Amino acid sequence: MSEPLVIVGNGMAAARLVDELAKVALGRYAIAVIGEEPRLAYNRVLLSSVLAGETASHDIELKPASWWRDRGVTLKYGCAVTEVDVGRRELKIANEESVAFSRLVLATGSTPLRLNVPGADLAGVNTFRDSRDVDLLLTLAAQKKRVVVVGGGLLGLEAAYGLAKAGATVTLIHLMDRLMERQLDAPAAALLKSLVERKGIRILLEANTARIEGERRVEGVELTDGRKLEADAVIFAAGIRPNIALARDAGIPVNRGIVVDDHLQTGAQDIFALGECAEHRGICYGLVEPAYEQGRVLAQHLAGRLSANYSGSVVATNLKVSGVSVFSAGDFLGKEGSESIVLTDIKRGTYKKLVISEGRLIGAVLVGETGDALWYLELIRDTHHLSLLRRRLRRARDSGWPGRCGDIGRSRASRQFRPAVLERLGAGRNPQP
Repeated sequence: MSEPLVIVGNGMAAARLVDELAKVALGRYAIAVIGEEPRLAYNRVLLSSVLAGETASHDIELKPASWWRDRGVTLKYGCAVTEVDVGRRELKIANEESVAFSRLVLATGSTPLRLNVPGADLAGVNTFRDSRDVDLLLTLAAQKKRVVVVGGGLLGLEAAYGLAKAGATVTLIHLMDRLMERQLDAPAAALLKSLVERKGIRILLEANTARIEGERRVEGVELTDGRKLEADAVIFAAGIRPNIALARDAGIPVNRGIVVDDHLQTGAQDIFALGECAEHRGICYGLVEPAYEQGRVLAQHLAGRLSANYSGSVVATNLKVSGVSVFSAGDFLGKEGSESIVLTDIKRGTYKKLVISEGRLIGAVLVGETGDALWYLELIRDTHHLSLLRRRLRRARDSGWPGRCGDIGRSRASRQFRPAVLERLGAGRNPQP
């Protein structure tokens, strides 16, 4: 008889875990996936494309209903889990139904931050996090509303781009001195700002929200320096908070996220967590790729391969941000003793920076032209001895550079960039193995 395994959350992390389990432990578990959103799991990264009218909402679903059914998965979406009873090994959902489990996986994701400022509860103040938010924002854009987006990270830029593309007049305000400060250095962020502004989005940096003005609904935003912005709506996109309430209320250890070990197990036996809600070695990643890596490890562990461990992820961003290709990975600022190779082509709207330390690539930032992103990410993640890395790079050089697009569309300076990288790494010379 299959062991009951319940996954709370029907997002991208949950879908990947089920996919991995189907590969290594099909039939071992009777899997139930319970999620609050009233639809099948979808690619959250593409929400801005839906908002911009570039993709239909149904096209971002990760798997059709038949895929889940064929793998024997019971789906309960549109259902909020209200309690985890660790002792009795059961969940309670909003309609008072109880669901028993032998093993439980918490993939509850995160919730958007809302600034604690006067007026934050006015009508017209929204967040941008899930498909329900997109429906609200599409209505705003269709009415050609003036919208202020608060937050210049990935989420805020995506919201601003989607709203502007859909017809709204958009001003984006950001507290920090540059956009995407967690992923980009100052020159890359400055280039991104100029590229986004070309799309008709007004950007204000070092802009701190003091209050949202209006009687019953939004009429404007006042900044702490006294500036006032007219607005019909405000979108909070200033970050996320791991959704830990279920675990905390059940007595499962939490910090900023739900604390997990290298097997993704929480402090409670046979209860696991992954994705944005999980905190591993003090880190809450908040990105898709680490969640996928966690899903692969957890599936192996649940399949009985107890040696499977998650040791952390090299954080990488590889997206179109407001229609601009952006890649960032590793230590892109550079630790002491490191060196950087930089290529800037303002005319073409491209910026490339690689950070090298002790003959290894440790970080990279690319804006505008990201065809080599996966190659650089592989080099950053490579832990082989330097001599092995050099031999591999020389083979790559001699057989033609990797990359599906080759050098088509690249400037002459850009085509010379990879040889410069190899030279700094020692692959252009003939070192002793």
